[in-house]
Amino acid sequence: MDRVGQRGARTDRYGCRARRSTEGRGIVTNLPPVLAEIREDFLSLEHPERLQLLLEFADDLPEMPARLADHPELQERVVECQSPVYIVLEVNDGIVTMHATAPPEAPTTRGFASILAQGISGLEVEEMLAIPDDFPQTIGLTQAVSPLRIAGMTGMLLRAKRQVRAIVAANEH
Repeated sequence: MDRVGQRGARTDRYGCRARRSTEGRGIVTNLPPVLAEIREDFLSLEHPERLQLLLEFADDLPEMPARLADHPELQERVVECQSPVYIVLEVNDGIVTMHATAPPEAPTTRGFASILAQGISGLEVEEMLAIPDDFPQTIGLTQAVSPLRIAGMTGMLLRAKRQVRAIVAANEH
């Protein structure tokens, strides 16, 4: 017998390209263009590069405006996050702005806060509220960071939506 191994197996793995993860490749609807672009940026990378991109987002977290930073009572603690993360949502003329703080020693959490702040700010209320609750699970980081960190980002998103709903309801009265 001059062949070893499975019948038809090829050592060059003909037809196989470099394997890319299919994590997060499901159909996502109601995703605003900015968040869709962020999602695609993550999904186009291999896992180690995804974590690097998250750390780049951490460096880009916008500062909390002084008018809000000086008033911690206006900030909501995101208890789902292991690190002390605070968010404030504003709605002006139907446009949402998200502000967040996260400590520099928690770069993945800062990255998640930055993704949401950049992706949500500038959206109309309806667009923001239509963001799928599972958006954090769709950006391809579930294998790169712990489930607790993904849960923290989900908590940020859900609290942001709740704040916007409360603002809209208060303005209707």
